[in-house]
Amino acid sequence: MTKQSQRRRLLKTLAALSAITSINNTVFAQSNNIIRIGYQKSSTLLTIIKANGTLEKLLAPSTTKISWHEFSSGLPLLEALNVGGVDLSADVADTVPVFAQAAGARLTYVAQEAPSPSAQAIIVHADAPYKTITDLKHKKIAVTKAAGVHYLLIATLAKAGLKFSDIDVAYLAPADGRAAFERGSVDAWVTWDPFLAGVQKQSQVRILSDGRDIADYQRYYLASTAFAEAHPEVLAIVFDELKKTGDWVRQHPKEAAAFLAPLWGLDAATIELANSRRSYRVRAVVANALGEQQRIADAFFAAGLLPKKVNATEVAIWKPSGKDA
Repeated sequence: MTKQSQRRRLLKTLAALSAITSINNTVFAQSNNIIRIGYQKSSTLLTIIKANGTLEKLLAPSTTKISWHEFSSGLPLLEALNVGGVDLSADVADTVPVFAQAAGARLTYVAQEAPSPSAQAIIVHADAPYKTITDLKHKKIAVTKAAGVHYLLIATLAKAGLKFSDIDVAYLAPADGRAAFERGSVDAWVTWDPFLAGVQKQSQVRILSDGRDIADYQRYYLASTAFAEAHPEVLAIVFDELKKTGDWVRQHPKEAAAFLAPLWGLDAATIELANSRRSYRVRAVVANALGEQQRIADAFFAAGLLPKKVNATEVAIWKPSGKDA
């Protein structure tokens, strides 16, 4: 697939999202008191909460049920949230809300994880001749479309004086990206934890560059605006549990890794390495602190990957009470 056709495909996805926004967000009350939560394999905190049944217990008095839906990456999860397929989204990379805004989706920021810049990286094989980012010019690089690593790649190339068009991009989901990388179909792979830790532990790889001093990598929890407006009390419960769970993971790294191992199908040492690079500090979203979001939006627009300019502060933000913020 050529760069031009890849760009058209990405813009077509955004156009489709925008076209269906008007039929978005089925009202919660019409869902028989079922909250639909979307998550990814990298959604550590909600994976733990799900396994413990914490939200089910807290919401039981209101006869509210929860259904869980796993997605391969942030963009499909965004699509589901936009069309009313889920009500709440577990943490997605900071790029995802930007694409949501470009598509005209009615989404609300619920919470944010503080920066984790080293939890995503550009990797090459340990014996590869590439020593710097400039060595990747005209090389084939696998990356997941619209994920945080997509921005990391764009920003890293720019810092090295390269344009996005200077590389041959292969848009692949994490599992496909790893397969292509390991069989040598691509020269480099841009990925995030726990996929990054997994390949580091199981293959001979070298980190060419991570997000430090390039991309903050702040993950966001989102809700459909209709759901956020109708059920702020549910968001308060979710926010509180996310903060508590994040504190527990940071304070008990070995126990957290052992807990997640059977859920993720990874060994505890790999998970502990991945978790060591994530902040898991859940906090409220503040409009005047969305500078990184604006940089992301501007970078994607300049690369021709967004159909229009985005003002990152023109978003709905749920605000926790003073004691929870």
